[in-house]
Amino acid sequence: MDVKKFSEILTIVLWLVGGILMLTAVAHAAPNPNFHIYIAYGQSNMAGNGDIVPSEDQDKYKDKFLMLASHNANASQRSGKTNQSIKTGEWYTAIPPMFHPFENLSPADYFGRAMVDSLPGVTVGIIPVAIGAVSIRAFDKDQYESYFKGDGKDIMSWGWPKDYDNNPPGRILELAKKAKEVGVIKGFIFHQGESDGTDDNWRRTVYKTYKDIIDALDLDENEVPFVAGELLQEGNNCCGSKNGGIAQLKNNFKKFGLASSKGLQGNGKDPYHFGRAGVIELGRRYCSEMLKLIDKTIDPDAPPVNLVDPSQSTVPDEPPEEYGPYTDPIEIPGKVQAENYNKGGANKAYYDLNKGNEGGKLRKDDVDIYQPNMGIVVGYCQKGEWLKYTVNVAADGEYEISANVAGENGTGSLTLYMDDQPIGTEMANTGKGFDAFEVVSGGKASLKAGEHELKIEITNDWIDIDYVEFKAVSAGTDGLALPLNLMTEAESSFAIMDLQGRVISVIKARNMREAVEKMKNNVMSDIAPKGVYFVVSNPGTKNQKMQKVVRYE
Repeated sequence: MDVKKFSEILTIVLWLVGGILMLTAVAHAAPNPNFHIYIAYGQSNMAGNGDIVPSEDQDKYKDKFLMLASHNANASQRSGKTNQSIKTGEWYTAIPPMFHPFENLSPADYFGRAMVDSLPGVTVGIIPVAIGAVSIRAFDKDQYESYFKGDGKDIMSWGWPKDYDNNPPGRILELAKKAKEVGVIKGFIFHQGESDGTDDNWRRTVYKTYKDIIDALDLDENEVPFVAGELLQEGNNCCGSKNGGIAQLKNNFKKFGLASSKGLQGNGKDPYHFGRAGVIELGRRYCSEMLKLIDKTIDPDAPPVNLVDPSQSTVPDEPPEEYGPYTDPIEIPGKVQAENYNKGGANKAYYDLNKGNEGGKLRKDDVDIYQPNMGIVVGYCQKGEWLKYTVNVAADGEYEISANVAGENGTGSLTLYMDDQPIGTEMANTGKGFDAFEVVSGGKASLKAGEHELKIEITNDWIDIDYVEFKAVSAGTDGLALPLNLMTEAESSFAIMDLQGRVISVIKARNMREAVEKMKNNVMSDIAPKGVYFVVSNPGTKNQKMQKVVRYE
């Protein structure tokens, strides 16, 4: 082959391989946890009506404060306050005006600066989408079109919505999806209401504009707060009487803050807008409220945010957890502790309807693990959720099933599956309260020796689970209680029995001395409490031997 031709082909091959490797690297990158991004939306006071002082507002925070441009704007369009052109969907230093080129200083400007000051090590980003004079319907994905064709048609003629392709909620979502690839959507700041009555219907719509975005981004309401700002109330104001309705938004949101406008002065020109000092202080009050609501943890191992291209600041993902037992396969007979479900993540090892670990204990998965007045348990269990466990059944036989559970009203229940086949009977809580754990019966099941997959499935809301227990059912043999299948066990199998003649477990050992040593070394510590037990070799045969063992913990 021609050397030149070969070189060209090799170059193409190497380019393709490099591209594939680069795509692989991108696919396995996680958002930078120290890049905190906030969605800022509303009408004119959010869009910006404070006077800009370039020497104070445009330089100091350029290394820590970014904006994700919500529209295109040439430098010449930006009021002469900056020579920076911007392009939709690109990150830029956050300098006012952030929202529209003809507008001014926004509370979002000094909210971001205050957040940077309050959280060293964090870079803050703003998604700015606001339109003066609009109703809240302009941000509702199900109402914005009819609004702009009806009540809002005059605003449409002014041209402002065109910056967002006449679809403000769509632009917010578009930018938020892009932002979520490189950072963490930490919260919303909102200022609107002058154009609406702040009644129940308004409050429901405000919540809907937030919830639609939260759901589309697969975020958790418990982790992404919403902070609303009060309307101007000092001096000659239009709308201070509406602040009571805005405060009632707290009943709609799981995490809500209210930035007070008390004492903040207007611009002296109209009854609607804050002046420069009021805008700055309102932004700082948004920050104070947000800091009460967010997780402020800083990841010391995350790289600094690349201000030119934040996509280069993502964190390599840890390889996905392989599916399998949390530690070792859980021995049966014995207790299956609910929190020790398999590794492997959502939809493989577990299915949980809520995002995040409500109790915050033990594991970082979405399973809700908490610690009541006893040990660690799995709680907040809802119908349809499930957990899987790798178990090892010691011997063929019949086993009694029970579970230690709690709940109210006696409605929450669970069922068990072994290798996807139902076993036992449904088990329900006794209804004495979530801190009143009691053992309930789950009937009996015939199990085969060996490794299996156990599944706990929640069949009714709500139930908390401490453990599920399997006990071998005994049958009489020469005055001893032994599983029938143990009568044919080899010399290397030893039965562990309690004083009532019940077989607690079966262990493997080379001889009686080794079996006794295993008992003394707490091999059974997860199954049996301190007490007196017997180790039986050749159980159920004429060569059966028994030795008393006192096991100490």
